[in-house]
Amino acid sequence: MPRTLLQGAELLDASGRRPGWVLLDGDRIAAVGGGADAPPGADATLDLPGRTLTPGFIDLHGHGGGGAGFDDGEQSIAAALAVHRAHGTTRSVISLVANPVESLVESLRLIARVAADDPTIVGAHLEGPFLAPTRRGAHAAEHLLAPDEDVVEILLSAAAGALVQVTIAPELPGALDAIRRLAGAGVVAAVGHTDADEDVTRAAFDAGATMLTHAFNAMPGIHHRAPGPVAAAFDDERVVLELVLDGVHVHPSVARVAFRSAPGRIALVTDAMAAAGSADGFYQLGTLNVTVKDGIALLNGTSTIAGSTLTQDAALRTALAAGIDEAAAIEALTATPARVLGRQSEWGMLAAGFAADLVVLDADLRVEQVWAAGREIVGAA
Repeated sequence: MPRTLLQGAELLDASGRRPGWVLLDGDRIAAVGGGADAPPGADATLDLPGRTLTPGFIDLHGHGGGGAGFDDGEQSIAAALAVHRAHGTTRSVISLVANPVESLVESLRLIARVAADDPTIVGAHLEGPFLAPTRRGAHAAEHLLAPDEDVVEILLSAAAGALVQVTIAPELPGALDAIRRLAGAGVVAAVGHTDADEDVTRAAFDAGATMLTHAFNAMPGIHHRAPGPVAAAFDDERVVLELVLDGVHVHPSVARVAFRSAPGRIALVTDAMAAAGSADGFYQLGTLNVTVKDGIALLNGTSTIAGSTLTQDAALRTALAAGIDEAAAIEALTATPARVLGRQSEWGMLAAGFAADLVVLDADLRVEQVWAAGREIVGAA
């Protein structure tokens, strides 16, 4: 890969916006600076006047896109990822809905294999099966389980180190022990799809859970006499809160509350299903049928939200339209998810030594070009 100098843009990451340049060397950022002091010796120079250059977006939670679902095999994973890459996501966690354990084992083995060949695939997220039946959302009730010790071990073994995240309802029998086991294995345990109260949620965080899956959705809201899991997460500096900011899952006023209440601890995720980057119509999410109308995905014949049709560049624009500070919004797409994954010294910032994951945005904050692990995967039209 050539040494490429990107200059003339404004740089935007968690530290703020400033004019500058970035020198890429292989799969790393070699140097970053400002003004006219760009180093000589680049093999290629790209002038980007009027553009914004950001770190690549990191999606901790997505299920598909482009008409393809992550549960549906290797070709579907590749097709869905291509859609999200075109919208600036350079590192993706592959999320799986609740399915029979044998199906999850098969999916985990596949994800382990494709992640070994593709550095942009971080690993797998089991959003099911350890969910509260009363808060299952778009997960098939017949596939839900309590986090039995043997099942947890089967799933960890199948993933062979590629399991990076598991969502658990902490009120289920054995849940706190499962959280301790997962955290001890280096897996991010996330509280979600839960009816847990504040005390049980705090116990889950003390057991090692460090994230709240799509905050406000599939859990009790904040009540003045029953604060619930969201308030517990706001209060705990160890915990990052996922937010699906598509204008449907969370109201802009609530998004502002979240960013104010947990500064530096919001991760904007897509929770995208197959219809992301595709047309309205009929889809499947796992074994469940979904209707998408006006970009809103609902389980057939219900008012239950079934994921989103969101991409991360759209989440950025929605955040800014809601009045979120641009550096905080970019941090929620880059540095914060990198920190959750323990990759904060490698991903999520425009700084020397970090991965060459970059997004070029036009004046309307729409994606023009994308580099992932040093390779230009989306070029200017």
